Amino acid sequence: MTAKQTPSATSARRSSAGGGNRTGKNATAAQRRAAQKQAAAQRALAAERGQRRQWLLVGGAVLAVIAVVGVLVGIKLAATPANHSSAAQAGSASQQVTSAVSGVPPKVLDSVGAGSIVTPPTALTGAPLSAQGKPRVLYVGAEYCPYCAAERWALAAALSRFGTLSGLGEVSSSPTDVYPNTATLSFHGAGYTSTYLTLTAKEIEGTQRVGNSYAPLDKLDPADATLFENIGKGSFPFVDIGGKYAISGASYDPSVLQGKTQEQIAAALSDPNSPIGKAIDGTANVITAAVCRVTGNQPGNVCTSAGVTAAAKALPASG
Repeated sequence: MTAKQTPSATSARRSSAGGGNRTGKNATAAQRRAAQKQAAAQRALAAERGQRRQWLLVGGAVLAVIAVVGVLVGIKLAATPANHSSAAQAGSASQQVTSAVSGVPPKVLDSVGAGSIVTPPTALTGAPLSAQGKPRVLYVGAEYCPYCAAERWALAAALSRFGTLSGLGEVSSSPTDVYPNTATLSFHGAGYTSTYLTLTAKEIEGTQRVGNSYAPLDKLDPADATLFENIGKGSFPFVDIGGKYAISGASYDPSVLQGKTQEQIAAALSDPNSPIGKAIDGTANVITAAVCRVTGNQPGNVCTSAGVTAAAKALPASG
């Protein structure tokens, strides 16, 4: 009996041992599955962290770009002059305006004579001013200048009697100066052709503010800068007519132009009874008389006209 039980015990032990091995194998598989799950979770977490870092890097780059753009915009704004107190920049004068200025009817000019001119040109005693074998007219002004705004109308009308102006601009004087926003012309970039004289016309400054001054436009050559400083005292406007006559400041009261547009001013030049016609046409006649003194009274039909002859009486004797 004992001998028979031994194999059974052995068999039981083997069976028991076999059952223990299967349990160990099952435990090992579970551990592997748990380890695999843990590894997968760690990989997912690492991927999530990597993606988060990637988004942070992208977001940081975007913020950096925005910051750089902001700095550049700030620099641009700081470097750009404020325009809140500046007049509009010059544009081209309309055909309507240029035709009216260059074609004031002779009968109107004759009727006006010296008109309501307040300050006639002064006589100069220096050397003649000439170029290309002809007398030269030098104009120095600034687009923001209200006194220049007034004088340009008369100067343009007078010069048109001796030749042809081209490329005139339209602009308004400074809104923060006296006689604010006076509608006027601009000689910046203008040309002139004439058989009788030459013209140098410079607008030294524009209408756009840069700090406490205005943006520069044209530049004088050294000789003209010397005339501007010594004779014109550096004041706008300055006109040297052949070295024989000089205009410094406005020749008439600029207030007659207040509230008028370029078109309205130009149209009034054909009315000898209007305050604008008397002021601008009268000044144009006086300037014409001064120019006739340096051209030898040429052209004769202009220099001997009734309006110019009457206006010549306002001129002092030249040196």
